[in-house]
Amino acid sequence: MHVAFFPLGPYGANCTALWRDDGCAVVVDPGADGEAVAEWLSRRGLSLSAVFLTHAHFDHISGVDALVARHSAPVFLHAADEPLAFSRFNTSQPGYAGMSRSPLLDTSLGEGAAVPGWRGSVVLHTPGHSPGSCCLYFPSEALLVAGDTLFAGSYGRTDLPGGSPAEMRRSLARLRALPPETRVICGHGPETTIGYEALAH
Repeated sequence: MHVAFFPLGPYGANCTALWRDDGCAVVVDPGADGEAVAEWLSRRGLSLSAVFLTHAHFDHISGVDALVARHSAPVFLHAADEPLAFSRFNTSQPGYAGMSRSPLLDTSLGEGAAVPGWRGSVVLHTPGHSPGSCCLYFPSEALLVAGDTLFAGSYGRTDLPGGSPAEMRRSLARLRALPPETRVICGHGPETTIGYEALAH
């Protein structure tokens, strides 16, 4: 599996692309610029099979509509974050487009599920930053795409709508139990490892 990530939008939310040798790709958090992500996929000849949203905050999801207009694919979001995705908090942010209630939106994936077509992927429900915050874990690749649950040297804030310090503590404890060599691609900023963060927190 191949992996790339790059920041998008004024808040620099990381968009992660994962793809196989057969050209099949999944995009995690297309951020503020779905057109840029669509172009990135097209230049590499990649076929989008799924979009996975780690949570529903505007800086991670506002590029969805533009991306799936060019590369149609199901969009997976935890059901607990669906109300947040279409809340006034999300749709009134300057510089960010809202996400539509597209028929491509699928809220059926939950804890322990795999992204369809991506055997070996595991959804970890890690609330705290938002009620439906999730990480996408690939045990065989020792890779965790953490969204805003975990950052290098820090973790996602819990004072936004739906945040919970108590749930964040439980989610971080759960992530600390993963193998220390696990590579972590964060929702903002540089990557890190579980081992480093276990020592830092």
